[in-house]
Amino acid sequence: MRRRKADRRKIEPDVRYNSVEVQSFINRVMKNGKKSLATRIVYDAFDIIEEKTKKPPLTIFEKALENTSPLMEVRPRRIGGATYQIPMEVPAYRRFALSIRWMLTAVRAQSGSAFTELLASELMKAANNEGSAVNKKEEAHRMAKANRAFAHFRY
Repeated sequence: MRRRKADRRKIEPDVRYNSVEVQSFINRVMKNGKKSLATRIVYDAFDIIEEKTKKPPLTIFEKALENTSPLMEVRPRRIGGATYQIPMEVPAYRRFALSIRWMLTAVRAQSGSAFTELLASELMKAANNEGSAVNKKEEAHRMAKANRAFAHFRY
């Protein structure tokens, strides 16, 4: 067990958009330490988004994050031999992490065309409030709403 809580690492903003969120997204796309490849994938996806929508890709990305970020989720809590699913508000850092995780899981589950095209289409779908990641968010909200009766067990 830790003696104290670990400090959160400071992430430097990315070079093209000067955004910490985009850099964090690049870090999550990255596999096996290949950051230059992950950067190229994300920037190519952003170029595809700009080409198709004629809007700045950063606004599409932020809208996609906003639409896939859950406000409530259920957390298990053991009380008197029974485990209850207790609805809890999601902190901002976890909201961002879940949103990115769900989007990338949805993209990696698809097959067919190039990863950049799939990523661009998933971001555009999420910005339009549709797609797999938005469904995940709605599922989390449905679970939280269904378990409202246990809200008084919060810790």
